[in-house]
Amino acid sequence: MITPYWLILVFAWIFGIGASVSIVLWAGTWILLEHTMRRIPTLREGQRLAKGFPPTGSVCVVVPAHNEARVIAGLVASLRAQAYPQLSVVLALDRCTDDTATVARATIDGDARFAIVEIDACPDDWAGKVHAVYQGMARSPAAAAAEYLLFVDADTTLAPDCIASALALMRERKLDMLSLLSTLIYDTWFTRIVQTAAAVELLRQYPLLRSNGLRPRRGFANGQFMLFTRHAYDAVGGHTAVRRALLEDLAIARLVARKNLNAGVFLAAGLLHCRMYPDWPQFRRGWKRIYTEAAQRDPARLTFAAWRMRLLGTILPLLTLGSGIFGAAAMTRHPIIGSTQLSLSLLGTLLWLGAQVRFSSVAHAPAWTAPLQIVGVWLTAGMLGEAASDLRSQKPISWGGREYAVGSDATAAERDHTDATPTMKSAIGD
Repeated sequence: MITPYWLILVFAWIFGIGASVSIVLWAGTWILLEHTMRRIPTLREGQRLAKGFPPTGSVCVVVPAHNEARVIAGLVASLRAQAYPQLSVVLALDRCTDDTATVARATIDGDARFAIVEIDACPDDWAGKVHAVYQGMARSPAAAAAEYLLFVDADTTLAPDCIASALALMRERKLDMLSLLSTLIYDTWFTRIVQTAAAVELLRQYPLLRSNGLRPRRGFANGQFMLFTRHAYDAVGGHTAVRRALLEDLAIARLVARKNLNAGVFLAAGLLHCRMYPDWPQFRRGWKRIYTEAAQRDPARLTFAAWRMRLLGTILPLLTLGSGIFGAAAMTRHPIIGSTQLSLSLLGTLLWLGAQVRFSSVAHAPAWTAPLQIVGVWLTAGMLGEAASDLRSQKPISWGGREYAVGSDATAAERDHTDATPTMKSAIGD
């Protein structure tokens, strides 16, 4: 059976448009990524600066931790190994029901730089993590006296010169706040397939160029590592000012932007590592929470982002690949159409794959995971769509031993799972 020529032209038009859009999109993406990497230094630059001109000033590290027995030893060990001399550490252990405190004390092993603050309860009008930070600050003389305040998550580990490098980069660029994007760990199926796509989508929403001062500036920070001068922290009102925020890093970064303070967000480039989630259900819950707060609890924005990801990150690459298959099939009877389709497909696919390899390189992900991003994008879009659906149905977010209402009514039950009492009421605002 001979396919009508008009039908061949229709398919050629569809595949050709798809492949052409792919060429423009991924060439532009690659150019933008390279421009960003040239403009924005990594922490390796701070490492070089610290070696030539060591920074000074007292630093207090505050670590909020809720049931982190699995990872707390790694963090404590890395903080004990810091080369920076003027260092103190406060571990704010928030309603822990596991062995976090026991493991932490054993790893601290009498190191006088460390203090532990144990927190038994969280008020109704505070988010758990924010309250833990607040208590760690309020109950620590070292935090009260420090010239710099550093907030890190319990699931991170720092290279021995991480803090000194961050201080040196902060000094060089005259920053009031410095935040690092950690080098994530890729050792499970979901991190290898989904993690890079999830991180890239967040950075699409909060581009590094705009987070580092390009106007209009967009406040952004990563709560895994946030370093403040004392003046800047006090100027924004500290964590008290964001007491209800489920994503306190974005909330406090927005305050920094409103105060016109100087802020920088940089790649850690292997000097700060993080293992964010131990299993797929927690990975999904965690990223849904991040996207929900990043979109300021707007289900329409989340839905649009989900379909955008599916179209550009999965459907378009498949359409580009289809252009090559169609071109190969058409070569015998229609060599001009076939060769055109093959050329467009080859160029579009190479640009797409090259961009994914570059993303993987920047993220320190294994290069062989790059082609898997076509699946990772689809799964990430699914998380965005679920986040939008949860908002519309007013499904609460479960995090850190609590449930937080985030629906349109902004007031609902909040239950503390570490408490035997039934339900507590609270208003969880933006």
